[in-house]
Amino acid sequence: MEYSKPRIGLVGIMQAIYDDMLPGITDRQAGYARQVAAHLGDVADIIFSKPIKSRADIEEVIADYERQRVDGLMIVMLTFGPAMRTIRAFDKTDLPLLLANIQPERNITDRWDMGDMTYNQGIHGAQDTANTLVRLGKRFAVITDDWRAPEFKRRFADWACAARAISAWRTMKIAVFGYAMEGMGDIRVDEHSFLRNLGPEIQYLAPGDLYRAMQAAAPAEVQAAIQEENSRFEIDPRLSTEQREESARYHVALRKILAEGGYAAYSTHFGAIAEDGRFKFLPLAAASNLMAEGYGYGGEGDVCSAAAVAAGHALIGNGNFTEMYAMDFDRDTTLLSHMGEGNWKLGRADEKPRLIDRPLGIGKMDNPPTVLFRLQPGPATLVSLAPVGRDQFHLVIAEGEIIPDSPVMPILEMPYGEFRPTGGVRACLDGWLKAGGTHHLCMNPGHHAARWALFAEMLGIRAAVV
Repeated sequence: MEYSKPRIGLVGIMQAIYDDMLPGITDRQAGYARQVAAHLGDVADIIFSKPIKSRADIEEVIADYERQRVDGLMIVMLTFGPAMRTIRAFDKTDLPLLLANIQPERNITDRWDMGDMTYNQGIHGAQDTANTLVRLGKRFAVITDDWRAPEFKRRFADWACAARAISAWRTMKIAVFGYAMEGMGDIRVDEHSFLRNLGPEIQYLAPGDLYRAMQAAAPAEVQAAIQEENSRFEIDPRLSTEQREESARYHVALRKILAEGGYAAYSTHFGAIAEDGRFKFLPLAAASNLMAEGYGYGGEGDVCSAAAVAAGHALIGNGNFTEMYAMDFDRDTTLLSHMGEGNWKLGRADEKPRLIDRPLGIGKMDNPPTVLFRLQPGPATLVSLAPVGRDQFHLVIAEGEIIPDSPVMPILEMPYGEFRPTGGVRACLDGWLKAGGTHHLCMNPGHHAARWALFAEMLGIRAAVV
């Protein structure tokens, strides 16, 4: 689920009646479509086959784009084109749709003739097409702007990345080792509803599968994982060779299970691991390393947060699992942390992450090696995928910043940072709670509420920005 460039098919619509009036118009407008594609090429791979002039054209082109496994379709009116010919093709496709209401020229001038009017007449074709999409009941995004404007590219990139994440979600599998934590209400979800309404498939695996994969881990792979950690982290001298090797076996085994099973995300519950009786400690360092490698993760058997972190990887490039631990009303912040899992790629650039020998009473097990770091200060976005009723989900979103002047907490032995919501902690959490936001979250660096909201719109669920 690591970030990769979205692949978008450009559906360029015009009609044949202009060919006699303006010889060469098809080649001219095809060149315009290629200019648009090239201009957006640094944020997405744009595929453009040919101008579409008939029902047969559009059905052929969209079928070809689907065979090429594009993530979404950008509709561009190369001239006016009657929308009736597009109905069947747009009705049949499940790909996310963007109606780009653009034209070749930014401004109307006194030098325009009928040719210029025709080249730039896409707006009323966009209106015809949009009306058709509404009548079909299709969800679609719209961007009206000069196609060369930075804001157009920014908004297109948000949409394209959301389409990329939707494509990944439609085939996503989430592994849960054991079961979900008993009594924790906001992580409970009906797996049939989850698959039917959102797309990801949930599969429950026995902790014994993990144990057997650990026993089968090749010594060379275990040592390679240890060397990777040695190069990345400051290593606590209290950690024994046995602890390091057992932690590395977790990492190697989980990565093998996820890769071979085609899982993009997973969750482990400390209770299921502890009660099995064969494990020495919890796989906290493995969770941190796997998140850094691009896997989604959720604690305590929470598939919603695991799926959200996986979506965060696809949408932005770095997803992190965390939760709000406590509030500070003087600094107007909430403390972000969890038991010990966190994507160390989001740690402070001026502080090397530490791999520590961490006493932990939960589960009555031995000390788990844990990656400890402070979050990098700067803009950040928090997201909760919240089940709120029968077949209903909310995406609760908050923008803000990881504050730079958060005090060091020398006794705290898990990843942490303080988040200051843009609207203040009181208003943010009032809105979060009223929208049903959960206590397990995905965090991304940067302000990405618009991108997450587009993702929610494509899923057909409510986006609550608080």
